[in-house]
Amino acid sequence: MSTIPQTLEAPGALAHPLAGAAAGGRVWRTGVAAAIAWAAFGLVTWRWPNHVVGFGDWAFTAELGMTALAAGIVLLGLAVAGAYVMPLRAVQEAVQPAGPWLVAVAAVLALWEALTAKSGVLPTPFFAPPQALIEVYTEDWPRLGGSVVNTLKLLGIGYFLGALTGFLVGVSIGWSRAVGYWVHPVLRVLGPLPATALLPITFYFFPSSYSAAAFLIALASGFPVAVLTWSGVASVGKRYYDVARTLGASNAFLVLRVAIPAALPQVFVGLFMGLGASFTVLVTAEMMGVKSGLGWYLTWAQGWASYVNMYAALIVMALLFSSIITLLFKVRDRALVWQKGTLKW
Repeated sequence: MSTIPQTLEAPGALAHPLAGAAAGGRVWRTGVAAAIAWAAFGLVTWRWPNHVVGFGDWAFTAELGMTALAAGIVLLGLAVAGAYVMPLRAVQEAVQPAGPWLVAVAAVLALWEALTAKSGVLPTPFFAPPQALIEVYTEDWPRLGGSVVNTLKLLGIGYFLGALTGFLVGVSIGWSRAVGYWVHPVLRVLGPLPATALLPITFYFFPSSYSAAAFLIALASGFPVAVLTWSGVASVGKRYYDVARTLGASNAFLVLRVAIPAALPQVFVGLFMGLGASFTVLVTAEMMGVKSGLGWYLTWAQGWASYVNMYAALIVMALLFSSIITLLFKVRDRALVWQKGTLKW
């Protein structure tokens, strides 16, 4: 008695191209929760009347509500259809790690909206709803965008000069005992001083507040780079130098091809520390004397009691500084890719 091969028993089993996906697909539950959260935020913003106190209604309220509601619908479609449609499944898998954050952000925005525009629990002008930020970004973007450009320019000049000087000083101290004898005590005395404490003296000696601010940023970022670079170069094992000298390496080769590459992990630690210090000095210097930049924008907004502009600038500042740190991480990963086997990443 002949038997039908198993592969031929159900010739229509794979007739539908989505049959395999449907069999193994799962609905993204966190995505469904995120969709509900964003839809709830959209309905709260759109359908709950604003609590108006003494001035016109908040602009962009309906637009924000409908946009959030649309985001909830998109997330719901992605959470459900992504289990069965292969192109959407790839998008779903890419978004899944951010699922809890999508829920949390929508919940925070809904609470923020309810406490400000809808109930007035958090009073104006000290607090503003999310849609007020949209108004700032759409109407005041030339001034805010110009401040971002000037902040990046000042930060780039000061940080580059400070990091370069700190790196060269650190290599010199770590390599040469004579240089270390004279420079190391100076670093120990002047390095721990906060750069902002030197603001009055710096503004007196430099021809402009801009150059003074650049110098203070360089000073704040250069000290940790110098110390960490010096520590990295000084901690290189002597056996590496001995092997290189045995092969006929010169002093320049030892510095450039042995000491500096071995010290790079600590150099990048110094760069990260210097970057954080430069952010603080940058904002302080812009508040004190520089005529343009995010720090200046904060002072201007506070002077006019425009707190919504201040919040908008703070959000831009947080995103900008976070992006710069992320970029430095990528540079570090690229520069130290050859040390991945020996370092804890």
